[in-house]
Amino acid sequence: MPDNIEREKRQQRLELFSQALEHDTLSNVRGMLNHLHPAEVAHLLESLPHHERSLLWDLLDTDINGEVLLHVNDDLRASLIGEMGADELVAATEGLETDDLADILLDLPAAVIDEVLQAMDVQNRHRLESVMSYPEDTAGGLMNVDTITVRADVTLDVVLRYLRLRGEMPETTDTLFVVERDDRYLGQLSLTVLLTQSPAKMVRDVMSVAGESILAGTAATEVASLFEHRDLVSAPVVDDEHRLLGRITIDDVVDVIRDEAEHSMMSMAGLDEEGDMFAPATVSARQRGIWLGANLLTALLASWVIGLFDATIEQVVALAVLMPIVASMGGIAGSQTLTLVIRGIALGQIGRANARQLLLKEMTIGILNGALWSLVVAAVAILWFGNYQIGWVIGAAIIINLLVASFAGACIPLFLKKMGADPALGGGVMLTTVTDVVGFFVFLGLASLVLL
Repeated sequence: MPDNIEREKRQQRLELFSQALEHDTLSNVRGMLNHLHPAEVAHLLESLPHHERSLLWDLLDTDINGEVLLHVNDDLRASLIGEMGADELVAATEGLETDDLADILLDLPAAVIDEVLQAMDVQNRHRLESVMSYPEDTAGGLMNVDTITVRADVTLDVVLRYLRLRGEMPETTDTLFVVERDDRYLGQLSLTVLLTQSPAKMVRDVMSVAGESILAGTAATEVASLFEHRDLVSAPVVDDEHRLLGRITIDDVVDVIRDEAEHSMMSMAGLDEEGDMFAPATVSARQRGIWLGANLLTALLASWVIGLFDATIEQVVALAVLMPIVASMGGIAGSQTLTLVIRGIALGQIGRANARQLLLKEMTIGILNGALWSLVVAAVAILWFGNYQIGWVIGAAIIINLLVASFAGACIPLFLKKMGADPALGGGVMLTTVTDVVGFFVFLGLASLVLL
């Protein structure tokens, strides 16, 4: 229900802004626009065609340009950056947190990058270098280096006075990190504990020493899994020597979960989740054309298999009518297994230890469903064409194709994962090729042996 309400709000907002832009009530648009959160502005920009998008961007207060650039997709960000001057880009980066700046810095022109780095103090420059030294899809790439650390050998009263002296804390701070003098991580001091325990107590006596720390090289997907299973709000990031580098907060993890979901969905269609929905048609056509070309090759292979049995099809026209049923049933069964396995791999639920058991289970399901639906389709074919042999042929073909589809649906993503490829990207094409080629070959091959 909350998702539906938010979706309706976005649609209403889009219609409202589109109508305002259409009627040239720009003063009203400016007022409404600058009351939105940067993420809402980014969603609005992504939802508008290029002309209206440019008008909206010009009406936006420059002090939130950097925040908006963080939330738009890669293609739109590159387009907006290309239209901004060097001074505007430098101003847009001011005030961004270190981890956010790291996300967009390399998208900026080289001259602007140099200017941004020169404007930073030595401490912040070192922090930025620390974040950018790790791939963006790791804990080190996600972390924010703006943390508050305390020593274990001081009282809570000292910590409280230190915080008052600071006057502010980083956003989404729920714990302070306890470290030794060489920044070696020891544990966490919850703000709840800090405020509720006696100020005379020592930090070491009330801090948590649970192993919530995350190595900087940990994959972002694994970080998201850790946050989910441990119900974390934030977690420290450490290096191989257990020195504190920074922290990851729940808002960063939500972005990872959303990006992974979008990536899996879009990759299965050969699309990029960071692509611009309103990019020029020629650009989108070129990107999609590559995927269509790959599919064409698989379709030609299936057609070639059909061509091997053209004489059989000419003599038994019913085969041409029934062929799509065999391929379609195999495609659906294989897609179910493929989706299940890709999800299991993404969640870390499938590996070498249980892959064999999963494969046997999926093949068993293929046999059971194949046996059931082969009887149904065979009965329909017999009633339709009055030929028991055709019913036997298509029934046997469906059982074999569903068995093969289940096997392929389980093995293809595991194979792609082992080869270091993305199981979601290309898995669907490979599966379709297998189910079409095997389905047509088995069906027409059996028909050649039985009917002629």
